[in-house]
Amino acid sequence: MSTPKPPLGRLFLVPAPLDFGCASQAPLEAVLPSGTLQRAAQLTHWVCENAKSCRAYLKRIDALIPLSAPLQSHSIQELPRHVHKKGDHAGSAAQGWGAQTLLAPLLAGNDVGLLSEAGMPAVADPGSSVVRAAHDMGAQVLPLVGPVSLLLTLAASGLNGQSFAFQGYLPQDAGERSQRIRQLESLSLKTGQAQIFIETPYRNPALWQALLAHLQPTTRLAVASGLTLAEADIQSRSVADWRTKDWAPAKHTPTVFAFGQ
Repeated sequence: MSTPKPPLGRLFLVPAPLDFGCASQAPLEAVLPSGTLQRAAQLTHWVCENAKSCRAYLKRIDALIPLSAPLQSHSIQELPRHVHKKGDHAGSAAQGWGAQTLLAPLLAGNDVGLLSEAGMPAVADPGSSVVRAAHDMGAQVLPLVGPVSLLLTLAASGLNGQSFAFQGYLPQDAGERSQRIRQLESLSLKTGQAQIFIETPYRNPALWQALLAHLQPTTRLAVASGLTLAEADIQSRSVADWRTKDWAPAKHTPTVFAFGQ
């Protein structure tokens, strides 16, 4: 008589605090519910962007809620480097790799945590191929509660929370970037849809100057830096008003931008 297979493990989407790369850190208990921290403390199998960041996060959790097993015994697998650079929304087949290989622990009945360096994995971060693979395997996918910078920015912006779109990164080329800004503004004017996007922190000032140069004076422009930190800076005003201010987002702080009507 054959031995029955163990039930599939579950894939937990584990949010991380938004202070990655920042000079200061937010207390975990202030930005993540106890239920999320308790579940994360029970997991011993991980898929992440960066193993070093994952271990640092687990040490912060362990200081509040003891891990179920020593950190040295945890299985931590990194997403392939090309997924970090180009994302993985095109699908695992298109990317030339099988995300299911990272989820082998599920087949043995072990739960797995998917972790990004900040915020919710697979939202403005890689991980969607891992989530799809888990679904295709028949495993349960469970997102845990935690901060999502895009939604925090939208809620604090005064822009249209009923219709909005996340546009990822705008082009780095100045000409292409100005054209894209005008396209998105035109879409916002026609539909009322708020447009949300991000940038690598050291490019924040260049993007900011492009927005002030190419958006119409009446467009409302919102910016949120250092979300959930004590030094968080969230402002929303017309472009005309912004142009009178001597201000730009810092080039070392994660920032979310949004504009609309």
